[in-house]
Amino acid sequence: METDSNDAPTLSWVDTHGHLFLVDDDPEAILTRAVDAGVDWLLCPGVDVESSEQSRDIAARFSDRVLWSAGLHPHEATKWPEVGGRIAQLAQDADAIGECGLDWYRNLAPRGDQLRAFADQLSLAGDLGKPIIIHCRDAFKDVFAMLEDADLGERAVLHCWTGGSKWTKRFRELGATFSFAGPLTYKTGEALRLAAKHAPRDRTMVETDSPYLTPEPLRGEPNEPANVIHTGEALADVWGLDRCEVARLTSETAARVFGSPRG
Repeated sequence: METDSNDAPTLSWVDTHGHLFLVDDDPEAILTRAVDAGVDWLLCPGVDVESSEQSRDIAARFSDRVLWSAGLHPHEATKWPEVGGRIAQLAQDADAIGECGLDWYRNLAPRGDQLRAFADQLSLAGDLGKPIIIHCRDAFKDVFAMLEDADLGERAVLHCWTGGSKWTKRFRELGATFSFAGPLTYKTGEALRLAAKHAPRDRTMVETDSPYLTPEPLRGEPNEPANVIHTGEALADVWGLDRCEVARLTSETAARVFGSPRG
């Protein structure tokens, strides 16, 4: 959090998960709106080879505002034998691994393929000493077991966390980092808000998952990084803290886990 010339606090958020290559606008315009809204920087995660390369190129173009990651989403897990080598190459220079993980809700790839691709990307994160961005949908038990074995601590980032209080407490004990998105603001999100009370304040971040999961009061419109402030404000309400303090806490966690574009 910075201060202006009158020493008044200036909000400074970080969007830890925004797919800029999917937002229907030029990245420069998206980032300008984000800065105007009080978003300092963001991470653009890949979901396959092409989008990982796109994320890399966007980060190179806006190196003072964007970090990037390389990974294969569980929906694409059947491609891992074919593209895993390229993902591993990209990961050498990326700021993080992922988005990867398990999705037992849509099951768009066979479970065996998902487990194999996720295990290999966990190993890659461990070998490179880099954070890993984890997609977990209806797969809490299996993701927990795999993270317990991987022992990555706070470098295991639980993207768009939607687990209830029980799983939040269990993953908290693993040392994982939680990242909350738009569902924290939804009228149907009361169970998630109750769970967020158990998220450690020094291991919690906020994100948009742009262009998906637009928070209230903008739900129904395409999402973009500027909207992360609404999730941050919802988290402030859950924790009973001033939003400036939550902006500071979540931004410090993001910089510690991922690094910062400004070094």
